[in-house]
Amino acid sequence: MKTVYLLIFALLFAACHSEKTEKLIFKSSFTPEEQKILQVADSVIASAYYATLITLDKNKQPRARIVEPFLPKEHHIIWMATNPKSRKVQQLKNNSKTTLHYFDKNKLAYVSLMGNAYLVNDTATKNEIWKDGWEKFYPNKDRDYLLIKFVPKTIELISISDGFTGDKSTWKPHQVNLCD
Repeated sequence: MKTVYLLIFALLFAACHSEKTEKLIFKSSFTPEEQKILQVADSVIASAYYATLITLDKNKQPRARIVEPFLPKEHHIIWMATNPKSRKVQQLKNNSKTTLHYFDKNKLAYVSLMGNAYLVNDTATKNEIWKDGWEKFYPNKDRDYLLIKFVPKTIELISISDGFTGDKSTWKPHQVNLCD
């Protein structure tokens, strides 16, 4: 029985649990090809710096805006900040499905991450995830500052300079599924 509890705890620990009760089990290992794709994707993300966050409005119309995300954490989870009154907040409340897209002109490379984004208004997390200089955008951290936790399920990559050119016929990018 103790082994069963330990197994359940391990699965819960590896899962990402959202406000909408979606549970994801992240893959624990990747093929050598997938590892290389993830490594190059991380490089593109770091060099691109800014990203485009794409959400869906109430009419299912995609809406895009430039964001300044933090670098990916474990499982490629990416944090961003926003104003709680921004339209993306309501869009994420209505539909958490989101795409985050990075483009690096110098490398002729892009990374698209598809997943879900969740709003986080926890004071301790907001204090931890903060950039110097943001005071001018968020003068009252408690009221004016809200976090977005982006949890990707899939990563797609094209990087000409790294040899990841996609399918020659369909141009489909190289892809890694992060969840089982």
